[in-house]
Amino acid sequence: MKIEQTVRGEGTRIVVQGEVDLYTSPELRSALMKAVPAAEARVEVDLSGVEYMDSSGVATLVEGFKSARENSKAFVLFMPSASVMKVLELARLDSVFEIESAS
Repeated sequence: MKIEQTVRGEGTRIVVQGEVDLYTSPELRSALMKAVPAAEARVEVDLSGVEYMDSSGVATLVEGFKSARENSKAFVLFMPSASVMKVLELARLDSVFEIESAS
């Protein structure tokens, strides 16, 4: 898994590539927990390059979402890949997260 972070205007974008699973999700969690408090108003998680995500990855996103709410920040999933969308739909989280398809 590869994670890159950029600051754009009022938001921080975290670009994730590869697989998010039990072994790699702690790295994503760490990136999210640092980015949320530091972001001015918004955290975007770009999931377009994620080939696979298991339940630990979903739990990490939920934790990031909760942290953003506690810090009064928007938390957006940006362009989730088809496989990630499938997992979010199965968990019925596609209606919980703000999901954007383009920016």
